[in-house]
Amino acid sequence: CFSPGRRHGQSWADPSLPNRCFSPGRQYGQPPAAASPSEPLLLSRPAARPATGGRITFRTAASLQAGGTASHGRTPLFRRHSHDGTSVVAFGVVRIRATIMQTPTRDVVDVRDVVITVDDGLIVSIDDSATHTTDIDVQLPSDHVLIPGLIDLHIHAPQWPQLGTGYDLPLERWLFEYTFPLEASFADTDHARKVWDDMVPSLLANGTTTAVYYSSIHVDATTALAETCIHHGQRAWVGRVAMDHPTGTPETYRDPDAATALERTRVSIDALRALDDPRELITPTITPRFIPACSDELLRALGELATETGLPVQTHCSEDDWEHQHVLERYGTTDTTALDEYGLLDTRAILAHAGHLTDDDLTVLAHRAGGIAHCPLSNIYFGNAVFPAARALSAGLDVGLGTDIAGGPSSSLLAQIPASINAARMLEEGVDPALPAGVRGRPASRIDTVTAFWMATVGGATVLDAPLGLLEPGRRFDAVAVDTSEIAPNFAALGPPESEIRFERVARLASRRNVTAVWVDGQLVHDTPNSSKNAPT
Repeated sequence: CFSPGRRHGQSWADPSLPNRCFSPGRQYGQPPAAASPSEPLLLSRPAARPATGGRITFRTAASLQAGGTASHGRTPLFRRHSHDGTSVVAFGVVRIRATIMQTPTRDVVDVRDVVITVDDGLIVSIDDSATHTTDIDVQLPSDHVLIPGLIDLHIHAPQWPQLGTGYDLPLERWLFEYTFPLEASFADTDHARKVWDDMVPSLLANGTTTAVYYSSIHVDATTALAETCIHHGQRAWVGRVAMDHPTGTPETYRDPDAATALERTRVSIDALRALDDPRELITPTITPRFIPACSDELLRALGELATETGLPVQTHCSEDDWEHQHVLERYGTTDTTALDEYGLLDTRAILAHAGHLTDDDLTVLAHRAGGIAHCPLSNIYFGNAVFPAARALSAGLDVGLGTDIAGGPSSSLLAQIPASINAARMLEEGVDPALPAGVRGRPASRIDTVTAFWMATVGGATVLDAPLGLLEPGRRFDAVAVDTSEIAPNFAALGPPESEIRFERVARLASRRNVTAVWVDGQLVHDTPNSSKNAPT
């Protein structure tokens, strides 16, 4: 359901687009009511709903044999086995009853009891749950919320084995002493497959429904990464890393020259496009690692390739003092200007980190497609600065969140939500008590939970220009079920909290242990042992 004719910024529910299913009413980016300028708008509170024993209930094979197929008149789309051995069935059309929790804009919180109708992965309608009391295929219990799938804009897939280790060195030494030798080992495709088969399901269990991956320089390992994503059902932007600079890369891990790097990139793109990918989960992505690792010739060639193919580009931009200074000395200008001159910002660019952007950089990027992958935890270790998220958003940039595995010590995008809030607060308040309070920080830098949650969902979708990030008609059904019963303070023990409080606790405190089920493109791709018991719906 991606529409090639859709203009940048045009609603996914626009009726002028071909093959687009939508329901009349609020469109993407348009709140249903005016938001207060001083606080987020809560659209509505969830109505009371019977508890279901703390378990997500599915229409199962047993219920189908008892008449489910006849009553629905639908043919099963796929069947998979849950942890307790029951056979969970989804249909071409599926109805899910749940309390949704999402942020359509940076000042709107949407918490409602609804029934979502999904047709082959596309959300076709969202109705008040009071109007649908029967014919439900999946029902979330009252202590769960359903949030949009989380979008991780920056992952170095071959760094998965080193996650959480080696943060004792600055970026340049970290790359040469730890990371490049590790990535070189992915010349062994069997080794690569083992890593991918561990990584992808783990990220899905975190609620990461969409991942933007840097692979290694190896074509076969990159193809295997995309195949693994298809196999496990994760949506992914995947790019073979191109890097050929004789001093910015080790001799044992680089493309031998720009021409070879370009040819390998073309071969990799063709291989990804040729995969059996019926749900169109994979987007090939042109991936110059960053300017210090690429020759001028390679940067120019990849910019021309991006223009030729229209494919998105991912790279690092003004990441830390060393990288930023390298570009200034090499070109006499910033990363943004250099990338722009090479044509690498002409299509959709996903720029990682960007903690050292200038005002001029912000102006340039605000007029380009794509946006920033803000990696708050990684920036603590390698960024030498805090990314000014509030300033970038105010300047009109699109901003999402990234883990930067393994530059960041957590693989969870949920962890990046409070991390981005904390980083922005520290930027505003300052960190050096030796400075006077009035000059210690940077005013107007804080962001709230609504903005941070928005970056993890809608913001990431906007950077990718994909119909994701929000549960509304016209978008794909990527969603995560979150069990709120074990988020302290205990909701059940203390009574149901106000929806505003419930949202803030989910945004700040939810983690992998609270994720009970994950859907990508309407397919159930992860569920915990307690989420799919054979209970009637």
